[in-house]
Amino acid sequence: MAGRLLNKVAIVTGGGSGIGEAICKRFAREGAAVVVVGLNSDPVRDVVEEILASGGRAIGYLGDISRQDTAKSCVKAAVDEFGWLDILINNAGVFPATAELDKYPVDALEYMIKNNIYPVFMRTRSALPALQKSKGTIVSAGFEAGHMGSLMITPYGATKAWVMTFSKGLAVEQAKHGVRVNCVGPGPIDTAWTHKETGPMNAKMEKNTVDGVPLGRRGTPEEVANVYLFLASDEASYVTGATYFVDGGVTISTSLPGEDVPSHLKQQPPQHLKLAHRKAGNAKVREDATASMS
Repeated sequence: MAGRLLNKVAIVTGGGSGIGEAICKRFAREGAAVVVVGLNSDPVRDVVEEILASGGRAIGYLGDISRQDTAKSCVKAAVDEFGWLDILINNAGVFPATAELDKYPVDALEYMIKNNIYPVFMRTRSALPALQKSKGTIVSAGFEAGHMGSLMITPYGATKAWVMTFSKGLAVEQAKHGVRVNCVGPGPIDTAWTHKETGPMNAKMEKNTVDGVPLGRRGTPEEVANVYLFLASDEASYVTGATYFVDGGVTISTSLPGEDVPSHLKQQPPQHLKLAHRKAGNAKVREDATASMS
């Protein structure tokens, strides 16, 4: 293990699949003890077993983290198992629908408020006392559409804009306690969400999503996890209140430049993490994520 997070303890929500799986495995390779958090139907146990088999330290936590009692219980589990908490990664989220606003399902909006906003608030609120003791750090998942807006996913982008603004305010508020707060803003990443077969996009949206990337391809979960690693490490000790976009240039583009990228440059770089659950993300309404938030 390289040791950039040696002796650190991290909670990673949505850690059973997609970008969350990559974060958990990347952190574990760098020496962190990881609490892999997910819903009952997520492959959390598989990820924990894979980390343990590779010599890392990890435990799983299953539950609906939009609930205050569950959020508190998860933090307690981390501290009870490993002694303290240094890092909170608010990665969990859902992407259940695409449509123009007048046709957008109301229940999909309610589902996103519950699973994209409430968990960030509840988990952060519950973790702050422990993070203040350790002078720790929080990194949450924004999105490029939360910065610039995007057609057909306006409500989803709005939930991510909330996360990004919440993080900026929290960074100012918690600086006096030594707690850093930042965001990562992924663009089109090679997970369940950006493929028409496994997510809510149709064929046209999928094509435009990739063609709109100046680098001409989807990013990989590992490429996103690398940025989470930097922000969670002591290397980012003077970084707070920032959003780091990992989007292949989407937020600076106004056309479909990916169409002009030659095929050999569209190839993804070699990956070093074995991600068995890369396309198991929350891309539809699931019963274990629809319960009451109270």
